[in-house]
Amino acid sequence: MSSNNIESVLIENRQFPPNDEFAKNARINAEKLAALHHHAETDYTGFWAQQANEMLDWHKPFSNVLDESNAPLYSWFNDGEINVSYNCIDRHLADKADKNAIIFEGEQGDTSFITYKDLHQRVSSFANALKAKGIKSGDRVVIYMPMTPEAVIAMQACARIGAIHSVVFGGFSADSLRDRINDAGAKMLITADGGQRGGKIVELKSAADKALAGGCPSIENVIVYQRTQHDIPMQAGRDSWWHDAVANQSDDCEPEWVNAEHPLFLLYTSGSTGKPKGIQHSSAGYLLGAAMTNSWVFDLKDDDVFWCTADVGWITGHTYVAYGPLAVGSTIVIYEGAPTVPDAGRFWKMIEDHKVTVFYTAPTAIRALMKLGDSYPNAYDLSSLRLLGTVGEPINPEAWIWYHKVIGKEKCPIVDTWWQTETGSNMIAPIPGVIATKPGSCTKALPGIIADVVDDDGNSITEANRGGYLVIRKPFPSMLRTIWGDDQRYKDTYYPKFDGRFYLAGDSARKDADGYFWIMGRIDDVLNVSGHRLGTMEIESALAAHELVAEAAVVGKPHEVKGESIFAYVVLKGERPAGGVDEELTKTLRNWVGEQIGAIAKPDEIRYSDNLPKTRSGKIMRRLLRTIANGEEITSDTSTLENESILDQLQGKA
Repeated sequence: MSSNNIESVLIENRQFPPNDEFAKNARINAEKLAALHHHAETDYTGFWAQQANEMLDWHKPFSNVLDESNAPLYSWFNDGEINVSYNCIDRHLADKADKNAIIFEGEQGDTSFITYKDLHQRVSSFANALKAKGIKSGDRVVIYMPMTPEAVIAMQACARIGAIHSVVFGGFSADSLRDRINDAGAKMLITADGGQRGGKIVELKSAADKALAGGCPSIENVIVYQRTQHDIPMQAGRDSWWHDAVANQSDDCEPEWVNAEHPLFLLYTSGSTGKPKGIQHSSAGYLLGAAMTNSWVFDLKDDDVFWCTADVGWITGHTYVAYGPLAVGSTIVIYEGAPTVPDAGRFWKMIEDHKVTVFYTAPTAIRALMKLGDSYPNAYDLSSLRLLGTVGEPINPEAWIWYHKVIGKEKCPIVDTWWQTETGSNMIAPIPGVIATKPGSCTKALPGIIADVVDDDGNSITEANRGGYLVIRKPFPSMLRTIWGDDQRYKDTYYPKFDGRFYLAGDSARKDADGYFWIMGRIDDVLNVSGHRLGTMEIESALAAHELVAEAAVVGKPHEVKGESIFAYVVLKGERPAGGVDEELTKTLRNWVGEQIGAIAKPDEIRYSDNLPKTRSGKIMRRLLRTIANGEEITSDTSTLENESILDQLQGKA
């Protein structure tokens, strides 16, 4: 697909420098940032070697830094040995044994506090339980759990003994779970009787049983954590309770020292072919990216309480819940339930109760809570906050400004982070004590990350605000190593162009006159309207900037004259029009977009709903929106939707 004339049509000029107090106390100041960039630019492998030695504890030091001999199957530090769990827990015991590692709150209000000493004991005893069940280094273990500390404990226990874990999001269907178990060839499944979400029990064991009944021949044992304590069937000889499995185990487990390139985990993402892709991450390189970005981008300090709201079923929950913050010795918050239980103040109450200092969430969550009004956050003391972050997709300027003013009280820097499951950690994001932010921009690439926007021939686009392909020009330690069991698919997916020279992110982007990156949407979400190639993100941002609009999503619909017409789904701050249609309001919004962007970007159709079809992680399922816009029957899997009933509204049936 050509990128040569992707047009940027929405320009945002507001800038917000870091406040003086934050900048004065930040881990990285302007001088240090300049030195880091200079080191990376003049001695790329030396830069990464220094970071790996400073950030991580090694059992066997490495001498090889980057091996490019089998490019693009790169390897890093491949003669060194390390253990990820040791780096996240053991090395903190000397000075942080009694510090909280995890603060947990369940949806029903139950809370628990786990110190680093507690975490070491619980991870060790569960690791010993895994070994007692025959799990050894290199075996695959699938984790299908609610968002409780036990999910992190299971991940860390696998890492401790060198087992390769694959976390499957608890909202995925039995079929999705079965496919992932079979692709990984997993020997064990770790699950729970259920989880709490939206005032209901999520039937995890039931879904797990259905998956296994569908045929998972590699599974030998199932360990079940008792969370909801409702009656579930247990299969003799296969299933055992977590509490029974750890009952007689030692709470000390020597870490298994593994090669730096030993796979730490597989995380499956949706593939264009319908077969999920098992993204394979290494141990040392991945952990380096996780530790480095938690330290630099989130400026984490010893007294911080860091709350990333992501589930561990997604990469964000791996890097910014289960591994990165613990690697730098921080305290994390874990919440099991929905953000609107018992009301839309739940997030803000938890920030007040637990004195959260750094808060990292998705733009979809911000927009949903913004829609419900300022009264909820204003009812709570948010003064503990010092840094805010966004993740998952570009944030529209309107939501950014609300986040800045209402949640951050105009004193907290906002780190808008661009990265992917495949990159393992933040790639483009502001260093918060140095970089002035712009609403909607992820700003600049981090030191050591050589990001660029290129044209069809792989040449850098030097013209400001001209769209092209977002690429990473050099390999980096936290990148995926391959797709599990399919090196060719890895090459075809991530290095399909430019003679395999660059990692192709799959996003379109532009750089402004200051060199700031702006993500314009997925390359396959670019609309071709009367010969103009428009990024969907910019049209969505324009719609969301209207005072009546909380959120918007835009897709293309085939048009016999224009090639594609623009079909918009809009969530209003007020009541939804009856039947999802309001001709007068549609006219107003079309004219608004015309004023903000230009007539070419006016939506041809607008449909109104109470929400957009999202997964529980906040991802908008755009393939469903395209199906609905085209008037086609929905035949794809919808089991991961937070609220399936919203589809009737979107189809105009309710």
